[in-house]
Amino acid sequence: MITTIHPVTREDAIQLAVKSPLHELLAAATELRAQGKGTVITFSKKVFIPLTTLCRDYCSYCTFRKDPGQPGAHFMTPEEVLALAERGRAAGCKEALFSLGDQPEKIFPEAREFLRAQGYSRTLDYLAAICELVLERTGLLPHANPGVMDHAALENLKNSNASVGLMLENVSPRLMRDGLPHAKAPDKFPSLRLRTIEEAGKLSMAFTTGILIGIRETMEERIDSLFAIRALHEKYGHIQEVIIQNFRAKPEIPMAAHPEPSLEDMLRTIAVARLILGMHMNIQAPPNLSYDDFPRLLEAGINDWGGISPVTRDFINPEAAWPQIAHLRAETESRGFSLRERLALYPEFVHRDEFLSPRVHGRVVEVAGPDGFARDAANAARI
Repeated sequence: MITTIHPVTREDAIQLAVKSPLHELLAAATELRAQGKGTVITFSKKVFIPLTTLCRDYCSYCTFRKDPGQPGAHFMTPEEVLALAERGRAAGCKEALFSLGDQPEKIFPEAREFLRAQGYSRTLDYLAAICELVLERTGLLPHANPGVMDHAALENLKNSNASVGLMLENVSPRLMRDGLPHAKAPDKFPSLRLRTIEEAGKLSMAFTTGILIGIRETMEERIDSLFAIRALHEKYGHIQEVIIQNFRAKPEIPMAAHPEPSLEDMLRTIAVARLILGMHMNIQAPPNLSYDDFPRLLEAGINDWGGISPVTRDFINPEAAWPQIAHLRAETESRGFSLRERLALYPEFVHRDEFLSPRVHGRVVEVAGPDGFARDAANAARI
C-alpha cells in the first residue's frame, strides 16, 4: 500500500510513476481525490468556437492549424461567431470556448488583412472584442484559449472572460529541437507559456492549463511540468484546472506513425498528477480521447470531464466525438459518483470577486447556484 506525505517531492513522484504497482497508485490517487472532492465529478456544457484555424506554429501532432488556402483555413466573422454562440445558448450551454491559432498575423498577410478590415492589428485584440460581443449578446461565459498572451492581452480578456487557458504541454525545451514536435513552433517555448500563466496569476484570472503526454517526452519531463504548474499555483492560487491530455495519432500529421500512450500510461500519469497537485486541484482528462475506455479515467483520480458540447464537435480532435451527456452521466453514476454541471469558472472561484470583472460577475450571479455550480445543473446533466 502506498503511503505518501503530501505534497510529494519530485523524487517521490518519479518513483511512484515508474515503480509502483498500478492498483496501489490508483488507490492512493482516488483516496486523495475523495478527501478533497468527495464523489462529485463535473463537466461544463459548452459551445466550441474555432475563431481562426490560421496559426504560425507547426506542431507535429496538430490537425487544427491551417495555412491560408488550405481546406478549413478560416477567420470567423462576428456574425458567424454570434450565430454559433446562439446555437449554443439555445441548447443550454453556458460556456463559449474560444480556441484559435497562435498569432497568425505575424506570418500571414491574409490574417493581417482580415484583422485590418475588422479594425484590429492583433488576433488577441480581435478575440477580446468578440468575447465581449458574445457575453453581451448571448450571456454565454467566454473561456479563451488563444495561445501565448502578454499582460495587456490578459488584462483586456479579463473584462469578458470567466476564465482563460493555455496548455503548458511540457516544460522541457528539449522538445523544441530539430525533429521533435515543437521544432517549428515558436510559441511553444516553455518560458513563454510559463510567463503567460504567471501573468494571469498576477491579474487574478482563473486559469486552465495542463500537459500533453505521448509527444516524445520522458516521464521525468511530465513530472517536471506538473511541478512547474504546482509552483505557480502555490504562488498565485489561480489555477482552477489541470488537464492531462493524451496524444492521438492522425493520418495527416507528421507524427502519424508515432505510438500513442497506452491506457495504463495515461492512468499512471493522471494518478501521479493527483498526488503532486493535491486533493483540492481540479484534474481533468478528456473522455473523448479515451474512447470506450473513458470511464476508467475515474480510477486515476480525475474529478472533471471538461467541456462537453451538444452543438459542436471537438475541432482539435475531430475524429473523436464527445460522449453524449446522458451517457457520461450513466457511466459516471454507475461507479458511485454524481455528475454536476459547472460553469467556465469552477465553483471555488465563483464567490471570489477579485477573479471577475463587474460585467462577468453580473452574468455569473445569474447562472450560478449558491454552491457555485450551474444553477440548473440537475436538469442539464440529464439532457
